[in-house]
Formats: sequence, C-alpha cells, structure tokens
Amino acid sequence: HLRDLPVLAAGTQGGAQMSKSSLSSQLQSYVEPFRVDGSKEFHLKLFKRDANGDLVKSEGKEIIEANRARLSDLQERLYAQDRWSLLLIFQGMDAAGKDSAIESVFEGVNPQGCDVHSFKQPSSEELDHDFMWRAACRLPERGRIGIFNRSYYEECLVVRVHPHVLSAERLPPKLVTKNIWRERFEDIRAFERYLSRNGTVVLKFFLNVSKDEQRRRFLDRLDDQAKNWKFSLGDIVERKAWDRYQAAYQDVIRHTSSADAPWYVVPADRKWFARVVIGSVIVQALDRLDLQFPKVDKATLEEFKKVRVALENEGKATSKGAPKKTVATSASAK
Repeated sequence: HLRDLPVLAAGTQGGAQMSKSSLSSQLQSYVEPFRVDGSKEFHLKLFKRDANGDLVKSEGKEIIEANRARLSDLQERLYAQDRWSLLLIFQGMDAAGKDSAIESVFEGVNPQGCDVHSFKQPSSEELDHDFMWRAACRLPERGRIGIFNRSYYEECLVVRVHPHVLSAERLPPKLVTKNIWRERFEDIRAFERYLSRNGTVVLKFFLNVSKDEQRRRFLDRLDDQAKNWKFSLGDIVERKAWDRYQAAYQDVIRHTSSADAPWYVVPADRKWFARVVIGSVIVQALDRLDLQFPKVDKATLEEFKKVRVALENEGKATSKGAPKKTVATSASAK
C-alpha cells in the first residue's frame, strides 16, 4: 500500500498538485471498506474493531503525515473559495479515542478555519428547545470545518439507553410514543439532506472500539496520574450498558446512513489506524469538491500592477533619503 502512496513532508502543499483521480484512488482502500451509505444492509458485528488495513504502524504514521499536509492545503482552499462547508461528527463509546483522533488528524491545520464543539449534558436553555437546536446553532459557516465531538445523535443513543433522560426534555406526553426513535431518525435524515443541499458536506464517524480495549484504556487512565482527570465513575456506569449501546448504534447507523451523509465505522482498537481512516476520508471528500483559489479578474490585476509600482517607488524613495553609514577608520577611532 505505502509504496503506491506519495508521502509529503509535513507542511508542504504538494498534495494539491496530484490529480484528483490519483489521490482518491490511492486513499480508497482506507475509506471504502468502512463506509456505510444505506446502499446495503448494515450489521455492526461484521466490522472488525482491530483492523489495520494490511499496514504496519510505521507505514500508517507516514500516511497520517501525508494526509495532514494535504488537509492543510485543502482547508486553505475551502476557506478561500468560500462556497462549501464541512461538518464532521464523531461518535463512540467512552475511551474510543475521539479527542485524540481530532487532535492528531488536524495537527498543523490552520485553527482559524476550524471550530470544535463538544456536546455534554444539555443546559436548561437547550432543554427548552427542540433536540437539534443546540447543534444547529453551531453549524459551520461556508469555508469552514465544523467538528462535533458527540452530537445530536446522543438523542438517539444515551437518551434511548437511559429512558429517564427523555422525560427531562419536557416533551408533550402525547408526542412520546413507541415511534419516537423512528421519528427522530426521519428528522435527522431530513436535516442532513437539507445541509447537503445547501453546501455542507456531512461526514459521520463511529469509532468502533472493543470492550476489552476500552477496559485497557480505563486501566491506563487509572494508572497514569496525568490521565486520572480523564476518568469518571460515570464511565463505569455506561460500560455496564455496553450491549444496549451497541444495539442503539446498530439502529442509529442503519437508519441514518445515506449517500448525502454517510457513516464511517472506524476500527478504533488501533489508534494509529483509526487516524489513517479518518484522515483519508476527510481528504478524499474535500479533494472531490475540486476546491480552487479564487481567480482575480483582469481589471483588478491591472490595479495590482499600479499598486506594485507605487510600493516599489516608495521603497526607492526611502532608500535614497536614508543617511549614509560611515565606517570609522582605525585612525579616527583612535
């Protein structure tokens, strides 16, 4: 795999010079196996959590670096063109690696073009609105990348696993029926289709970590004092509901996958390979938008020429008016 994939030095912009068909095809093996777009029956249990794409870790790290360089260039073009926006949604069990994946994949990308939002327990104000409201308020503007660390999908996950949470949302009782989850799936599909039709590319990632790997990561957080702050007793409560969460994710992904807003079921037991997949998905999606820097018209170019002449003349005038420096001789120095 690696021999066929051009690897760029970090910070370069050469990746944008590759043909789109070449780049997309070279990333395809790290994208397509994990894509769920509703075109066929979905079964979460068929997706391996410890897949490595036939790569070793050192090869994966080189692809991660190459994707960072490409992403940096594509983000600049996205911002300059100011036509599209990109919404990335990250979901997964506790310790699946969402935070570290976002940090790693976007290392070196201009932070001025990205916004990261983490959705925790809703506030009183948020509970007084519909379940999509707080996420809708944080959608990315044109030219920007919006990253949701958890999202409105929590309303079909944690709220479903813990029914008492639904009662806190103060919905009219007659609207809370056995069809509420199907209705929410319909609302989400419609919302994401609306975003797609208005120029927002929606990509959704489920970091598919195994229960054994989650246990190892919890133990690591307990053993390392620098990571103690990441651990919460609530994580153990949620772990006890593992099977119910897996069933909820199965249902969510099956009913909200579409060509407009596909899910990517990312093998998360190997953090480095998860980052290969996530970076490749994002780079391929942006590459296919054919992002270009805006072109300046002829009239403006003529104005630029005049400005250049004026700036050059200003520099000449400054250099002529500057006092001449004298070099002291050894005699005068004495």
